[in-house]
Amino acid sequence: MDLNDYVTAVEDFPITGVSFKDITPMLAAPAAFDHSVELLCQTARTLGGDKIAAFDARGFLWAAPMAVRLRLPLVPIRKKGKLPRATSSTSYKGEYGTETVEMHTDAIASGERILLVDDVIATGESMRAGAKLVEELGGTVTACLAVIELTYLGAQDLLKDLRVDSLLRY
Repeated sequence: MDLNDYVTAVEDFPITGVSFKDITPMLAAPAAFDHSVELLCQTARTLGGDKIAAFDARGFLWAAPMAVRLRLPLVPIRKKGKLPRATSSTSYKGEYGTETVEMHTDAIASGERILLVDDVIATGESMRAGAKLVEELGGTVTACLAVIELTYLGAQDLLKDLRVDSLLRY
């Protein structure tokens, strides 16, 4: 199955000059969605990890079924103000402005190996922020996993010290 068939490019969205990669056709095709989850799980199985940490909100779509299949705890990385208990936070420059993300301070124990999961790696800034949170809490990032990687935005340079695996590259 070619997952490229389930990604639609939407030109000039959300701003002029951006070619947005829409993954909703993949979500609308259960076999394709299941296949994408299983491919990410196959990679995760070879790398190992103690927990999966995923980004609000579309990263949750892949990370939740991965966590169930791999029998690993799921750690949410959420936008500022969305987690109810003590958090660690970091800010980064996103594609469309400054973002702040948070993780519960008790979500990761020292020495745990974390698989970071998101739908798309664009500039790499959000993955770098997630890695920073993991490291601040004493964990190590086993890999950054994504369905799509936009290679033309330079994430490879920003994430060069981390393993990055994606199913599709544009």
